[in-house]
Amino acid sequence: MLRVTGRRVPALALAVLAFASAAAADALPDRAVHVADYDMQVRLDAEAKTLDGRQRIVWRNTAPEPVGELWFHLYLNAFKNTRSTFFRESGGQLRQDRMAEDGWGWIDVKSLRRADGKDLGAGATFEHPDDDNADDRTVWRVPLPEPVPPGGEVVLDAVFEAKLPRVFARTGYFGDYFLVGQWLPKLGVYEPAGTRGRASGGWNCHQFHANSEFYANFGRYRVEITLPQRFVVGATGRRTERRENPDGTSTHVFEQGDVIDFAWTASPRFLEVKRTFSAEKDVSAQEYAETAALLGRTKGEVRLSDVEVTVLLQPEHAAQAERHVAAAMAALKWFGLWYGRYPYPTLTVVDPAFGAGGSGGMEYPTFITAGTSVLFSRWPFDRMLFPEAVTVHEFGHQYWQSMVASNEFEESWLDEGFNSYSTGKVMERVYGPWMVQAFGLRLGDLESARAGNSVDRMFDRIRTSAWGFSPGNYGFNSYSRTELTLRTLETLLGPPTMARVMRVYHERFRFRHPSSDDFYAVATEVAGKDLRPFFDQTVERPGILDDEVASVRSERVGEPSGAFGEGSGKQTVSMKDARKTDKEKDKAGGRPWRTTVVVRRRGEVVLPTALKLEYEGGKTQSITLLESEYLGASAEGAALLVEPRAVEPWRGRWKRIELTGQHRLVSATLDPEDRLALDVNRLNNARRVEPDSRAAAHWGARWVFWLQQLLAVVGL
Repeated sequence: MLRVTGRRVPALALAVLAFASAAAADALPDRAVHVADYDMQVRLDAEAKTLDGRQRIVWRNTAPEPVGELWFHLYLNAFKNTRSTFFRESGGQLRQDRMAEDGWGWIDVKSLRRADGKDLGAGATFEHPDDDNADDRTVWRVPLPEPVPPGGEVVLDAVFEAKLPRVFARTGYFGDYFLVGQWLPKLGVYEPAGTRGRASGGWNCHQFHANSEFYANFGRYRVEITLPQRFVVGATGRRTERRENPDGTSTHVFEQGDVIDFAWTASPRFLEVKRTFSAEKDVSAQEYAETAALLGRTKGEVRLSDVEVTVLLQPEHAAQAERHVAAAMAALKWFGLWYGRYPYPTLTVVDPAFGAGGSGGMEYPTFITAGTSVLFSRWPFDRMLFPEAVTVHEFGHQYWQSMVASNEFEESWLDEGFNSYSTGKVMERVYGPWMVQAFGLRLGDLESARAGNSVDRMFDRIRTSAWGFSPGNYGFNSYSRTELTLRTLETLLGPPTMARVMRVYHERFRFRHPSSDDFYAVATEVAGKDLRPFFDQTVERPGILDDEVASVRSERVGEPSGAFGEGSGKQTVSMKDARKTDKEKDKAGGRPWRTTVVVRRRGEVVLPTALKLEYEGGKTQSITLLESEYLGASAEGAALLVEPRAVEPWRGRWKRIELTGQHRLVSATLDPEDRLALDVNRLNNARRVEPDSRAAAHWGARWVFWLQQLLAVVGL
């Protein structure tokens, strides 16, 4: 038996997959096509909280048509005033973090010229492609004197000034701690016709929204950061040089190619912890062999690379240094094995300063911010794996945001949701099923994802622009609902097939810009069956999955009474005679039982499920409720779903199932293996013929225990 992602999978299933006609291995690309390169110099005024920057940008036209204008993101202007689209939508609050009063930030481009000195700024305009807010200043359109021809390039020189906001919504300062993200004038993405289904070429450059995500082209960044010598600095890429300047400042030079963005941090209080992830020592030969067998790859194809890991910790969190390191190492290992080696030589993990939590839990290429508390060093909170989960999750964005660079503005689920699913798999593989084990409570990743699922989540489809969700539903749909959808798909396909789906998708679209349709196509190709009906229901349309056992009944089959037959052969059985016959049969061994179960669909999503019937004496019966479009499911998937004794197509909103047998029904349960993670209400999946108070008593006792512990903690 081979253990894969914490679940046991029959070795036979892997052998079968080795001969499947699913997609062959895609070559893992070594580097990206560089569309936009940035060579920059920036100076931090640590007292004024400002940046003075210069940049040389080389933009290459990969489209088949000439391009006559450039569109830029000026993200910091989201924090300029209360009229920005970000502020209008958020009210100055993001992820329970509220903007400090008068903690404004902005960016001004002082000049923009072509390398030959031609001024480009005079004709530039602010645009608002997503709404009617003419006051928003986060998108800047720059007409060019002459179009850039297909295959040509334009070289730009820009000078800019920026005021950092007090830490909020991922970026800014708090005291002498700086997290500098979304800070530079950055080009949007010019999409030629056909890109992500686009009908004609044009710029994709959205405003900064309250639920804003990002989208950018690959390129090379070289950034010189000058600031007071007392600061410890971390950034995207490798530090290639450090210079000590006569004015008491230091200049740190960082470089990295094949990335979509650049961010950096500085603080004099950072403790710097360094480790090296070793592809030879930190991954066993058995783990390489098992991964190669699971994915149908050679051992060479799943081989990883060495990575220098730097953790920048706050001094009060020094006791958690090894926890952060171990989580980063685990993420490098399992994301690398399952999806493809991490291609960069460095990884930097930043622990935000106390009071700067708004900069935590964020991702940039080779550079992530975590989040923790001194409480997680003390019992019983040291058994809560939140520091590990945040580190693993933010690292996962290296795969589903930084390398597979989907358009997060428009399809956030392709990053946040894929990453939530992958994070859960890694956490379960490395740390076991429970993220929290304290006060008698165990809580795992799946339970956490399910916690927000309810009948009130039926109003949005997952594939929605980040700013287009109904109030309060961006986070659930982009993160948890996507994870539940992918976990449900995994149970239908089986873990080995799902592992190959995710691997092929990452291989094929590393250093590219895929769409949801690209993922659907890969999943269908690898699974060997059309999965569009699944995605149409779960991603492309709003709705919920909520199947229920509406009623159950089990009663003795009585002798019929009344008139039977026709004409002269007609016979009458009185009710008295029928009761007498029933008694005689009971004495002789008993009459059969007629069982009636009514199942109903309260939601719009229709997926195959199973009904388990339990009878007195320990007898059980399984019935598969299978829709016609899933009848072609692989033997592997069907076996994981249920081993049916009967198949009952269920195509309407409800279905009555009637059976006759020698045993009385005790209970009926839909989805008895708990495989449909998308189900919004597990409580209505089962019903007993006779009530049983033991479950209520059990959970009641646990809630009383928890209440007692909570009161003890707060001292009441």
